Amino acid sequence: MESQSRDHAEDARDAVAEQLPGYRVDTVTPLGEGQDNIAYEVNGELIVRFSKEPDPARRAALVEREARLLAAVARFSPVPVPEPRFTVAEHGCLAYFKLPGRPLLGLPMSERLAHGPSVAATLGGLLAAAHAVPVDRLAGLVEVDDPPPSEWLDEAAESYPTISGEIPAAHRQSVQAFLDTPPPDGGYTPVFSHNDLGIEHVLVDPATGAVTGVIDWSDAAIVDPAYDFGLLYRDLGPTALDAALGGYRPGDVTALRERAVFYGRCGLFEDLAYGLETGQDAYVGKSRTAMEWLFHS
Repeated sequence: MESQSRDHAEDARDAVAEQLPGYRVDTVTPLGEGQDNIAYEVNGELIVRFSKEPDPARRAALVEREARLLAAVARFSPVPVPEPRFTVAEHGCLAYFKLPGRPLLGLPMSERLAHGPSVAATLGGLLAAAHAVPVDRLAGLVEVDDPPPSEWLDEAAESYPTISGEIPAAHRQSVQAFLDTPPPDGGYTPVFSHNDLGIEHVLVDPATGAVTGVIDWSDAAIVDPAYDFGLLYRDLGPTALDAALGGYRPGDVTALRERAVFYGRCGLFEDLAYGLETGQDAYVGKSRTAMEWLFHS
């Protein structure tokens, strides 16, 4: 089992047979592939995920650490998170029975945006709970991931040539102005957060829009508290951002909101580049829609 970007279907079948003796495997279906992991669905109920980290020692450490982290997150999260059923650390394999609901990214855009404020309000509560956890309580489980805003802006500028063809003429002046403007100041205390709270990781009941779970905590880290709010802004818009901040802990959120808008704009460059590189139209489509509020004229 080499943990590279390839078909792991047989690896998933073998892992389940070894770790869950007596559990009959009828179907193994590709579920999706992101930048860090590739996942399969077994019998429509069990998620078996493989890390794409090429270094074996780091791959094993990442999987073991994520399993312990999920147990810690479950103790404070107001929404369900995956509960590891087994790991095969040396192969970067983590398995859990799937949570109910569908990724919000999979819903039609109109439904996604209609549910956006209520979803964001729930996620604001999740972020409030996560950010309140003393970081020393998570020692050994997460790392600090807190580059200065200037670094985010530099990366956006570097990726701009690869996505410029997707930027409508009506938004190009606004995009360029963003790239030419100094980033917001820091002055915050880093906190524990999901660190990748895009709508591909938010599960909802498609009929009601209620949040049924938040998945993929593999990037969780000590970060700027505004970062995950920025991803909600990127994916769901300004009304959703207001709803998320309304469920956050009391206090002046003006600076937090300013940085969230900044991260949301930077995040569009990353998401659009990823969608174009991998041919994942869902990421390209949501990025095109988000330009209307991220870079309005």
